[in-house]
Amino acid sequence: MFTKYKFLALTMVLAIVTAIAVVACSPAEPQTIEVTREVEVERVVEVEKPVEVVKEVEKVVEKPVEVVKEVEVVKEVEVIKEVEVMAPEGPKEAIIFGDLNWSSALLQNRIAQYIVEKGYGYPTEVKFGATLPLFQGLKNGDTDVTMEIWLPNQDEAWNAAREEGAVLSVGQSLGKDWQSAFVIPAYLQEQYPDLDHVDDLKEQQYKDLFTTAETGDKARLVSCIIGWACENVNAAQIKGYGLEEHVEVINPGDGAALNADLYGAYEREEPWLGYQWGTNDPALILDLVRLEEPPYSAACWASEDVKPCAYQDATILIAVNPNLPGRAPDVVEMLRSWDFNIEIYKSVARWQRENPDADVKATAVWWLNNNADIWSGWVTDEAAEGIQAALTAGEEADGWPSE
Repeated sequence: MFTKYKFLALTMVLAIVTAIAVVACSPAEPQTIEVTREVEVERVVEVEKPVEVVKEVEKVVEKPVEVVKEVEVVKEVEVIKEVEVMAPEGPKEAIIFGDLNWSSALLQNRIAQYIVEKGYGYPTEVKFGATLPLFQGLKNGDTDVTMEIWLPNQDEAWNAAREEGAVLSVGQSLGKDWQSAFVIPAYLQEQYPDLDHVDDLKEQQYKDLFTTAETGDKARLVSCIIGWACENVNAAQIKGYGLEEHVEVINPGDGAALNADLYGAYEREEPWLGYQWGTNDPALILDLVRLEEPPYSAACWASEDVKPCAYQDATILIAVNPNLPGRAPDVVEMLRSWDFNIEIYKSVARWQRENPDADVKATAVWWLNNNADIWSGWVTDEAAEGIQAALTAGEEADGWPSE
């Protein structure tokens, strides 16, 4: 009997070890957070098992063999535990968002802050900054959520942090997106149809279109924002294409300055050359053309100093500090359902263009009021009721910064 139970116990242990091994060998990418409900169930199973205990006694006498049979009733107790991470009791700690310095990230933060505060009851805060400092802050726990991690721009830092267990991805934000340092207005290419490749910038007739008093005989190229990862990437591309003697790079201080530069030239129908990406406001609103580049390849992109090929289309992730799931699993679950894609954002950019006096907070309120069918799919029914009540009352999020 005891041998039988030892075999059953060994079988259960082997099954558990096998399950753990399968999980441990799963690919590390993409990372997701599985949040389940915490339920502890104790189940008592009574099993009557007739056990025959046979005692045979043989006596070398003229009496028959005596056989004694005993029946034992055995009770087994089986305890099953289903563990789920639950939000801790007591006051809820503030959730801090990394406030990246471009339009789509700021808008997503304001919408997420409103949902987190009004739907889930957590205070929110923001820390404003550029890509690299805020990513370091996410790793260190100075912030809890970054709504836009751009890969492959941040591949090196992201992969290292993920291997260290310092960051977690909970899904995608915006989806896939393009970017290029060699964008011109469509009206310019209509005038110069042969201007369609980066190598054409080496020809004097086309280079002269973009020269200014400050750039001399070089074409003015408005590149990436200071402090963004694409600042170095664009420089490596210019070197890779042999354009260092042909273009003068201008790095704006922030996204607003980049956009204003393009909008101004576009309104005057002047030549413009520079960096844009698919989810940036001008790219969503204006008619722009990307100059042709050699296609992306991993081998081309391997060098840090020289990159003679186009960007790979970006994947944009939502990342959290690993401590967040333990103290706000409901918020992490909401972020896993987040689906603020490019088509949604395109409608926002166009509305903002028609309502230039609306700041990012007013835009967030407008979007929430007019898109309950979208955001209600990200949240629980209880959270949706709280959010809708706050919108009806005209409330703002307490953690929104002063603009």
